[in-house]
Amino acid sequence: MNLRKDSGALKWTLIIIGELFLALFLILPLVFIVRTSLEKGLAVYFKSITDQYAVKAAFLTIKATIWAVVVNTIFGVCAAWCITKFAFHGKKILSTFIDLPVTVSPIIAGLIYVLTFGRQSFLFPLLDRWDIEIIFATPGIILATIFVTFPFISRELIPVLTAQGTDEEEAAALMGAKTWTIFRTVTLPHIKWALLYGVVLCTARAMGEFGAVSVLSGHLRGKTNTLPLYIELLYQGYDFTGAFAASSLLVVLTIIILILRVWLEGRGNKDADIRK
Repeated sequence: MNLRKDSGALKWTLIIIGELFLALFLILPLVFIVRTSLEKGLAVYFKSITDQYAVKAAFLTIKATIWAVVVNTIFGVCAAWCITKFAFHGKKILSTFIDLPVTVSPIIAGLIYVLTFGRQSFLFPLLDRWDIEIIFATPGIILATIFVTFPFISRELIPVLTAQGTDEEEAAALMGAKTWTIFRTVTLPHIKWALLYGVVLCTARAMGEFGAVSVLSGHLRGKTNTLPLYIELLYQGYDFTGAFAASSLLVVLTIIILILRVWLEGRGNKDADIRK
């Protein structure tokens, strides 16, 4: 406690280093993005963000994000519940595979899907027969987004469920409660804030995904370009105002997500203090 209350040179040196680092690598670039997007006036800015291709890219980003959040929420809850509440062979293997998207480069992930569903794949004749498009189409972008955001929700829930233990669930089962009732009335109240926190992180990661989506999209303007890909396209075309205007949309979404994250952390800490 004395160390935490210390107001000496070490404390203020660390504070200054931390604030300078954040200002240089986080706040300054965000300010530059907003300033550049508005330097030609509000009329040009609104024209850039309401362009039909910008709107389509934004809607595709939102669509892929919603799919990723829904799928990974279902999988994350099931995987975390399974790993922490049940004993079975292969638990460590399952836990290791959940972390795989963190260790694999997103570009490699995109190439994996190209090899799995592309023309050279043994699955392609079947997909072609049923007129199912995955590569260079929206389903491929959704699959890539799901893959890169795979661990975010489960990894938020596993430590919480592990710390909770199994005593309460076992007591409820002995009293005759069914599995779904146990989950709804005993397990879910303990993990609701961690679950929402994981959803926020998954959303942020999904909206900013570039590497895997870039490989699978084919860069078809107005069809398979997400907002990050559309920004790259504008920037390479020397439309800097348009690129930074589109980037400002992601900045606004990032700020909203950051506020949600802080709020969820606060609510979660309050609930933890109340339980104590």
